[in-house]
Amino acid sequence: MSKRVEVKHCLRCGDAVVQQPSYGEVRPVCPSCGWVYFADPKVAVGVFVERDEKILLVQRSFNPHQGKWSLPAGFVNAGESPADAARRECLEETSLNARILHILDIYTEKEHAGGADFIIIYAAEVISGQLAAADDAADAAWFSRDNLPELAFEATRYFLENF
Repeated sequence: MSKRVEVKHCLRCGDAVVQQPSYGEVRPVCPSCGWVYFADPKVAVGVFVERDEKILLVQRSFNPHQGKWSLPAGFVNAGESPADAARRECLEETSLNARILHILDIYTEKEHAGGADFIIIYAAEVISGQLAAADDAADAAWFSRDNLPELAFEATRYFLENF
């Protein structure tokens, strides 16, 4: 899902930019200083935690898909490693401290305009804490695969079906 980002002024010198071919596609380029705008992808991470044949899910407090369920997940902050972001998101949304075990997969289908360009999902295990929804999760609970709630995203469905 490629889209042109609306950049009107150079971040280096402040002059107006022009749209012109640069590095294989049309991009905002400053005719004064040569600065080229490269849009960075949005990166999200999440954890896939399974315990006693149940999977940890969180209920979304906000749109898109408010009230539906997903893996504990969120965006990576600038300067943060993806694994640290996955641990942080798990703690923020479930009050559980998780140990990252390994990457399960990377999901690359952008599902909505404000969503991630790719989602890195880690296998993880709970090391401490008491399950309690927090931050942007309305609820957090363990579900068996044969009794799943309504899921928010295709990415969640993909991970539940493939891992």
